[in-house]
Amino acid sequence: MISVDAVGVEFSGTTLFSNITFNINPTDRIALMGKNGAGKSTLLKIIAGESKPTLGKVTAPKEAVIAYLPQHLLTADECTVFEETSKAFSKILDMKNRMEELNHQLETRTDYESDAYSKIIEEVSELSEKYYSIEEINIDAEVEKTLLGLGFVRSDFTRSTSEFSGGWRMRIELAKILLQKPDLILLDEPTNHLDIESVQWLEEFLKNSAGGVMVISHDKAFVDNLTNRTIEITRGRIYDYKTNYSHYLELRKERREQQQRQFDDQAKQIAEIQQFIDRFKGTYSKTLQVQSRVKMLEKIEIVEVDEVDTSALNIKFPPARRSGNYPVIATDLGKSYGDHVVFKDVTLTIARGEKIAFVGKNGEGKSTLVKAIMGEIPVDGTLQVGHNSEIGYFAQNQASLLDEKLTVFETVDEIAKGDIRSRIKDLLGAFMFSGDTIDKKVKVLSGGERTRLAMIKLLLQPVNLLILDEPTNHLDIKTKDILKDALKAFEGTLILVSHDRDFLDGLASKVFEFGNKRVKEHFEDINGFLRNKKMENLKEIERTK
Repeated sequence: MISVDAVGVEFSGTTLFSNITFNINPTDRIALMGKNGAGKSTLLKIIAGESKPTLGKVTAPKEAVIAYLPQHLLTADECTVFEETSKAFSKILDMKNRMEELNHQLETRTDYESDAYSKIIEEVSELSEKYYSIEEINIDAEVEKTLLGLGFVRSDFTRSTSEFSGGWRMRIELAKILLQKPDLILLDEPTNHLDIESVQWLEEFLKNSAGGVMVISHDKAFVDNLTNRTIEITRGRIYDYKTNYSHYLELRKERREQQQRQFDDQAKQIAEIQQFIDRFKGTYSKTLQVQSRVKMLEKIEIVEVDEVDTSALNIKFPPARRSGNYPVIATDLGKSYGDHVVFKDVTLTIARGEKIAFVGKNGEGKSTLVKAIMGEIPVDGTLQVGHNSEIGYFAQNQASLLDEKLTVFETVDEIAKGDIRSRIKDLLGAFMFSGDTIDKKVKVLSGGERTRLAMIKLLLQPVNLLILDEPTNHLDIKTKDILKDALKAFEGTLILVSHDRDFLDGLASKVFEFGNKRVKEHFEDINGFLRNKKMENLKEIERTK
């Protein structure tokens, strides 16, 4: 069991949280929830031993292994994917090498009676006991199984890690963590860089093969399927619920309603006491009663109502011209890079007003087809973008196109038109920009902040064909809901590349599946698609190919 005892953190005189105490049991699957800035990532780092608290401590058994996957990391580029992942077993391999080295000394030395010889025997015995107590592992097989589960293909194993994007390097680090079989796995937004199949694989692995898990995630379906406990950080303290995320939301609502009733009752009581004091404070015969009530007021501990985000914001895309009947028509489309075929013989038609999901493993051509529609890359075959199509496009690199000299507020202010102008601060707040943040220059924003700002810009532009490539990676649950509502109300045509099942649920009515150099059309929503896919065992078939 791992204990968090009276932990507190202060920054420059400001208390982030204080006196946080709870235990983590071996079978706990914990969702760590709270608004952005509440201190979730900070608490995770403290439990991982990456940061020290201002007050309190974290205690764990001596042999306990705690593994931590941060949101952002830097990996070395000196070896292949397979070699880097195999480092998960470095302690076992080091132990084996040391035993071989010591046994060789025992075979070649002749000073049998010396203290040095005795010490070698002692060390070999101790190491042997540890080494042979470890369950026998086929290291290569375990590495291969984990890498394939996280979306790599065998040809990736011998490639240098330097050839992979940050998201794929994150998967390598995740693979190393999973292979260590730690007592506690701490994950900060692990699904941001995973496709749907890899998220499902990770979910199953953590449920069936992991010890304790604590996760920060904005993927509601992921945390609901995985967790059996929810810890919420709010107003510098925690609430601990022995239940999953969806049920926690119901219990949290009940808690806040109860707090509000207590607050209202107390406010009424305080008003009555104050009224008595004001009325009789100059009356000699009531002096003792007045003094008694003044002391009573001083002793009252004000009931706090936990912050609840009531800033419901309805965003509507500005009206745009009506597009032609078929905004996208592709016939016999193909794309190759040298000998590598991304896809071929793709024929599809997207009608006006349809909301489409592009799903499939990373590297199967989803973003490539999007870039082809945008005219950014040449392709074989015929690709037509329909008459009067006004395209709004969001990709991760949109963030790099922002004007770095402007502030956050100026970036939005220069594009906002109509009624939304009076609610720019509300809009920025919904996308996690508030207080002094709105006056920051774009050049000092983090990657996630820039991505959110680019999304706001897109929401304010009149378009009739909207293409979003992984739009939810840096959004919290509430912000995703605001975006989802805006997209539901969007009257144009929508193409969504996403691995977020909960976000796609109720939004996309048709699925295009990318895999094995083909694009297959499924006339059903994401839930129907996944249900059928599971029944057909396509997930397992594709994973082994």
